[in-house]
Amino acid sequence: MAKEFRRDVFQAIADPTRRAILSMVAVQAMTPNAMAEHFNTSRQAVSKHIKILTECQLISQESSGREIYYHFNAKQMKDVDQWLEQFKKLWEDRFNQLDEVLNNLKPNNYEN
Repeated sequence: MAKEFRRDVFQAIADPTRRAILSMVAVQAMTPNAMAEHFNTSRQAVSKHIKILTECQLISQESSGREIYYHFNAKQMKDVDQWLEQFKKLWEDRFNQLDEVLNNLKPNNYEN
C-alpha cells in the first residue's frame, strides 16, 4: 500500500509551529537543528513538522556538505494568497459600504 502524503497547504499552515518554521526559513535557510533550538520540543517533533511542510512544497531542502538546509518556497504560498484574494475583495466592499453609511450619517447628526 502506497504511503499517503499530506499535500494540503491549508492543513500545513493551520499548525502554529509550522507557521513559525515558515517565518524563520522565509528570513534565512536553516538546518533542522537550528530550527529546533527555537522550540520547546524535541528535534524529532520539529522534523515531523518539516516533513509535512516539505510534502506540501512550502519548504525545500538543499544539502551543503553534511548539513541539510531548508528554504522557503514563496511560489507555493501563492495558492494561499489567491484563495484569500476572494475574501479581500469582500472585506474591501463591506468596508466601503460601511464608510458610505458613516459618511451619510455625519451630515444628519450635525444638522440637528
